[in-house]
Amino acid sequence: MFFSLGLKDILDILLVAVLLYYSYRMMKESRSLNIFFGVLIFIVLWLFVSQILEMKLLGTLLDRIVSVGAIALLILFQDEIRKFFYTIGTHERVRAAIRFFSGEEKQTHTREDIIPIVMACLSMSKQKVGALIVMQRSLPLNDFIRSGEFIDAKISQRLIENIFFKNSPLHDGGMIISHKRITAAGCILPVAHDMSMPKELGLRHRAALGVSQETDALAIVVSEETGNISIAFRGSFQLRVSAEDLERILTEDAF
Repeated sequence: MFFSLGLKDILDILLVAVLLYYSYRMMKESRSLNIFFGVLIFIVLWLFVSQILEMKLLGTLLDRIVSVGAIALLILFQDEIRKFFYTIGTHERVRAAIRFFSGEEKQTHTREDIIPIVMACLSMSKQKVGALIVMQRSLPLNDFIRSGEFIDAKISQRLIENIFFKNSPLHDGGMIISHKRITAAGCILPVAHDMSMPKELGLRHRAALGVSQETDALAIVVSEETGNISIAFRGSFQLRVSAEDLERILTEDAF
């Protein structure tokens, strides 16, 4: 049996292959790979029964399951689907296009804004004072800001250290810095449930990873147990960061 294969068909196959590849990567990262393979096997079985063997009764039954299963898949993979669209929406080129058409100016932080943060993290690291600082980038963090205490103060080393002082009522939550100001403190952040995280990392680290997975924010963590400084960004950690590296990362990164 012969059939013609045009440019549109080749493009169609390539796009499906790319979609399957990225779906595979996303499921592998979220530990849903077995479910993904199960869904693929069911789809292949459905196509084989209904299109090749043309078994009407079984094909009709599988058609009904597929029509209902589409909704079930949306519920089953809601976190993965959300992450997929979030990745598209936070891509640098997509954000640049949005800023271009909306007239939104890119947020920038100067050395004067960054040094107080670095010095505060260094001081808290030496004293083993736990801290979680979230730096807002292009995506707003209004929901998390509303969960804490609104401050709206100039970025200051002394203020940061006072907020995370062990007897302070706001030291357990996260601090959010946006638009070159300390916007809020004591904020409740989403906690990541990644089983691959080292066991020695506590709740602050999980909250930092969680907010970096759901937004494009950069989170700085000072460990209360070890005094180590860590950075969470785009769902991954950079552990045991020095003050020099922290300053470099914050300076080079475009907030």
